[in-house]
Amino acid sequence: MADKIYPKARKRFGQNFLNDQAIIDDIIAAIDPQKGQHMVEIGPGRAAITQPLLQNCDQLDVIELDRDLVPLLQARFAAFEFLTIHQADALSFDYRSLVVQGENLRVIGNLPYNITTPLLFHLLDQADIIDDMCFMLQKEVVQRICAQPGGKQYGRLSIMVQHQCQAELLFIVPPEAFDPIPKVESAIIYLRPLTDRRGGNICLKSLRKLVTQAFSQRRKTIANTLKKVVSHELLLSVGIDLEQRPETISVEQYVALTHAWIAST
Repeated sequence: MADKIYPKARKRFGQNFLNDQAIIDDIIAAIDPQKGQHMVEIGPGRAAITQPLLQNCDQLDVIELDRDLVPLLQARFAAFEFLTIHQADALSFDYRSLVVQGENLRVIGNLPYNITTPLLFHLLDQADIIDDMCFMLQKEVVQRICAQPGGKQYGRLSIMVQHQCQAELLFIVPPEAFDPIPKVESAIIYLRPLTDRRGGNICLKSLRKLVTQAFSQRRKTIANTLKKVVSHELLLSVGIDLEQRPETISVEQYVALTHAWIAST
């Protein structure tokens, strides 16, 4: 179906439609969908990824917010009984509702830049029913997720995702691969939820609160940014130097500090 029958991209939905066939082929190869797997696509848009997915899997749910796109997708793929189209907001969607007989989901999508972080956290809150995730995100966001301690890009997003997932930047996608052409580069990231989380299991709400406070003033030492939350003794007890900056502290150390903090309150 020609793109001209679809409505124009809408800024309020952060829409940039992928239209480069070589990139589409690379994404499908990276996902490697197989028969018997339950795939979930967020933001199918003009179905650049949906079409090849349907040729390689036998159970696909797609979640599309744009009411104008949904009937077009329904008409185009009416013959595919194993495809279910949900007109819904991916940020509030209950992914657990898709699970049948204890199976896990594989989640993919070209995520709008303006909802990337809250959507990732929403999905990670349901990570126990997700096998893996493969997303197209703004390159800068992917670099932040995959960043290691010591760099400027390392921060709250790096820690929260790496605590729960294996994260890998697969390849870069140039702006010219989209319509309309965005002002930033994109990248494909692969995320696999960990059975054994880095640093051990911890209350995610508490970890998120502590890490958010730690990075509230990046230029200050960890002792200063957390002075209203944890004592110097608590920092030293988990091997954190009082003069360290927040971006030099590992995922495992933040988890250990959160354990100590919870135990002390």
